[in-house]
Amino acid sequence: MSNPAITNPTAAIIVIGDEILSGRTKDKNIGWLAEQLNAQGIQLREARVIPDIRDVIIETVKTMSAAYDLVFTSGGIGPTHDDITTECIAAAFGKKVIRHPEAEARLIAHYRNTDIEFNAARQKMADIPEDASLIDNPLSAAPGFILGNVHVFAGVPSILQAMFEGLRDSLPGGVAMTRLTVQCAIGEGSIATVMETVQAAHDGVSIGSYPWFKPGQFGTAAVVSGLDPDVTHAAAEALAEGVRGLGADAFIQPLGEAG
Repeated sequence: MSNPAITNPTAAIIVIGDEILSGRTKDKNIGWLAEQLNAQGIQLREARVIPDIRDVIIETVKTMSAAYDLVFTSGGIGPTHDDITTECIAAAFGKKVIRHPEAEARLIAHYRNTDIEFNAARQKMADIPEDASLIDNPLSAAPGFILGNVHVFAGVPSILQAMFEGLRDSLPGGVAMTRLTVQCAIGEGSIATVMETVQAAHDGVSIGSYPWFKPGQFGTAAVVSGLDPDVTHAAAEALAEGVRGLGADAFIQPLGEAG
């Protein structure tokens, strides 16, 4: 049986931007954040991509903030007219947007050392919801912010990653997920019942099925995941044994190793 005391914080990601939904820009943030959160023991439960529409942003933030322990957003905090994330998140929490003195000071210092004018559009990036705390941006100075349980990042992947690294140690953590791959020399349709039976018999374990094909070969990589390492290993062993019982080879490897 799994340990019922093992519980991890839950999280959601909101990617904001018409450019993602149009296909013009390919999102690179969900996958990267998912890896970082899961490695830290934070269970990512949901990710949404939404447009630059005020009501949609506000309602999505309200819904996810209420449903999960942590929310992370990307996009919409730049200097242009369609960068409306800041005002929408402020509205979701019933807060005003203010010109933040520290954010403004950081931006003034940054642009003083460049040939770029710190114009009204760029000054907009110093507007932060009242009561929010800043997230440092070591690459381009314009900060993100935290309001309630919502963490607001820039959409540019390199900036988002730098912002996340700066606050990683302040995030609540949990038990890192144990993931094992059971490589099976048999099609997933032949082992569907075995996987279902093993998952049902091991509390807190989930099994995902990923078929693979090579010249002259095919098989299934069954990924066994759980918070309790002992239960997860037991489930993987049971699955491998069940596959062997069908007359097919099966072996266990940590997720990420080559098959």
